[in-house]
Amino acid sequence: MTDAFAAEAHRFQKKAFASRDFTLYWLARLLGRFGTEIFITGVSWQAYQLTKNPFDLGLIGLAQFAPFILLFLIAGAAADKFQRTRILGFSALLQTLCTLLLYLFTAASSVDFSQIFLILVVLGIARAFQSPAQQAVMPLLVPRGHFASAVAWANTGNQLARIGGPACAGSLLIIGQEAVYATAIICLALSTVLTFMIRTNTQQVSPERLSWSTLLAGFGFIWSRQIILGTIVLDLFAVLLGGATALLPIYATDILQVGEAGFGGLRAAHMAGAFTCALYLTQRPLQRRAGRKMLGTVAVFGAAIVVFGLSTWFWLSLIALFTMGASDAISVYVRSHVVVVITPDAMRGRVSAVNSAFIGASNELGEFESGVTAAWWGVVPAVVVGGLGTIAVTVLCALWLPQLRQVDSLDHDDLVRRYR
Repeated sequence: MTDAFAAEAHRFQKKAFASRDFTLYWLARLLGRFGTEIFITGVSWQAYQLTKNPFDLGLIGLAQFAPFILLFLIAGAAADKFQRTRILGFSALLQTLCTLLLYLFTAASSVDFSQIFLILVVLGIARAFQSPAQQAVMPLLVPRGHFASAVAWANTGNQLARIGGPACAGSLLIIGQEAVYATAIICLALSTVLTFMIRTNTQQVSPERLSWSTLLAGFGFIWSRQIILGTIVLDLFAVLLGGATALLPIYATDILQVGEAGFGGLRAAHMAGAFTCALYLTQRPLQRRAGRKMLGTVAVFGAAIVVFGLSTWFWLSLIALFTMGASDAISVYVRSHVVVVITPDAMRGRVSAVNSAFIGASNELGEFESGVTAAWWGVVPAVVVGGLGTIAVTVLCALWLPQLRQVDSLDHDDLVRRYR
């Protein structure tokens, strides 16, 4: 690496944290995601121990995804009409209360799956409003030239929480289910406080009156920008078919036979790969051929799913999950730039809401799909077919959406000039 590039990389690392509000946002997002990961990991383990039914693991994903589908248009409009930091604060508060409620049910030994499902639905409502506001507010927290650094560090913090959360939950499960939820409550409460401390208020509030046309404006903008549409479609269908992580309790218990600690390790391996790649991108941001790299890494993601599905060795499963996480991080990095930079601020809430709905579909609905197909076909065939489907979707997107292959630089001004 040349001295000039090394100096630029060093400046890139520090840019985002020069902003006090971004630092608060980053810490709040880190703690909030950490608490959520602990909570969801604990819920999936508790649900499987209660019912021993893989279909119920799919319902956990459905409970979180359904509110996105029902509310994402309203949530996106709200993010453009009201102060986004306040939406984030109240969403974090509601998630804290949901976690507290399940803690109380568990401590009283009166919990059943119907209670878990209903609490997850309310949690999903909070996250439906949180997600578009969280994506749309970030460009307001840093100067334009610092946005690439902010994206890289936001993704790194997100992946760090996704590593630490499951690993922490796996360790806490040895102590007891109540310890898992108590830790999640602390993290979410701190996230709520930090979010309300953010002072930035430079949002360009949409002057449009609420109507069907304004609610659907995000779809119209995405459809008119094929490059945004392409990144979302790729994420939706590729990850929808690759929701193998929902079946980790079954792999840990019945196939690999590694117990609670091994379950936490499997969850953490996927996130460790994502964190490693995200951290690398804070040091070496993508310079050229971003679209081709995104397509290639999604294909690698699918191949790693196939390896994981067939593996009966714990170490090989860890490597496959690590590879899945690392490859997925590049897709997230590229999509984050493309969607947010190209969209004007007055529409970012609605466009981010559509993006969030698709992300929810690719993750939570993917978990539901994995649970259903595992119940129908068996666990291993469901995972392997999903991985092969992910590879097939990537090839089709590369052939039918040449705009994805043509994305080169992720420079802010270049993306605005070419695609906005």
